[in-house]
Amino acid sequence: MRALLLVLDSLAVGPLPNGPGAPDTLGGLLRHTPDLELPTLFSLGLDEILKGRVFDPPVQHCAASYGRMIQRAAGADFLSGLWEFAGVILGCPFLAANELPNEFTAALTRETGIEFLPNPSGNARLLTTPGSLDAIRKEHLRTGAPILTFSAHSHLHLAAHESTLPPSRLTHLCRIARQLCDTWRVARVTGQLLAGQPAWKAACPAFSFSMVPPRTLLNAISDRGLPVVAIGDINEAFARSGITRAYPAQSACECMQTIERLWISPQNGLIFAHLDLLADGKPDAFARNLAQFDAWLAGFLGQIENDDLLIVTGSNTSIPAALKPGHPRQEIPVLVRYDGRNAPLGLRESLADVAATLGSFFGIDERSRIGTAGEPLITFHHPRGFSGP
Repeated sequence: MRALLLVLDSLAVGPLPNGPGAPDTLGGLLRHTPDLELPTLFSLGLDEILKGRVFDPPVQHCAASYGRMIQRAAGADFLSGLWEFAGVILGCPFLAANELPNEFTAALTRETGIEFLPNPSGNARLLTTPGSLDAIRKEHLRTGAPILTFSAHSHLHLAAHESTLPPSRLTHLCRIARQLCDTWRVARVTGQLLAGQPAWKAACPAFSFSMVPPRTLLNAISDRGLPVVAIGDINEAFARSGITRAYPAQSACECMQTIERLWISPQNGLIFAHLDLLADGKPDAFARNLAQFDAWLAGFLGQIENDDLLIVTGSNTSIPAALKPGHPRQEIPVLVRYDGRNAPLGLRESLADVAATLGSFFGIDERSRIGTAGEPLITFHHPRGFSGP
């Protein structure tokens, strides 16, 4: 029994009914890039989702079940949605603010014994953008103070040029920050070592420390002795909890290559992948990467057996600025391919319905699953007495 859960970063479809001016990332992307074609996703039912036909009778041309979901957790950060896919609905959201409280920065300075240089832009990517934040870069090289960026997505980012701080010291600072962030409910802490002059670039891949989640469906699956394979940022998002193997990836293309390589093995279990299709955060790059994923999926579908479970869905985070007026909450598309099923799934009230679906698929009973539960997107007809592979 194999299941593959693919989360496409920032793939959101706006609310129903979608009136004039309502946020609609995918609809906006298709209007912004009129030559963008997604034949594979449309063949699975994405077109019906965009048209709002998730309650109508099924249409014959769709090769999967299709619907919309609403994230119940309040946050628009990276972790809230991913945790909800695994069954944890956050009652208390992570800290979301344009800047950290003074008490936090004072505590961080006290614990580390060093001063930090704030980046008021809230965008750590600007540190490697020529012509941006020049004054902050010069001050950092002069003083050696690490650059601290906090984004409204509850993400604390510490950066330093390799000439001012060794990698081991930056890692140590991030671990101290992570401990403080647990108290303040900051979702993620990321460290980035930079290099180059005068333009800066990443000296090595960034590393992240996320808050440890409560027990999730991933723990329930791995406790049964089944592999839970994380691809991309999933291992970091769950602080390695419930993960049996992890494959980090620097791009969506690398994620797809890893999925294809691992899928050749007939081993039971779950593969959970997060694909960042945004690249440089611009709509044109988003469109190119989404089209590339669609083309890859067309070839990959032939490797999925009838009794394999495939779930393709999106998220509300990191939506390109040109497509997010006010960044209000949108709905998330979900496509479920299993056993030739073809049915509209309606509008689901929680992303935790994905966790309930996976739990049902693997025969994990409600008591051992998780603390919060959704409703399965589809039903599975297991033999009497079935308790999982």
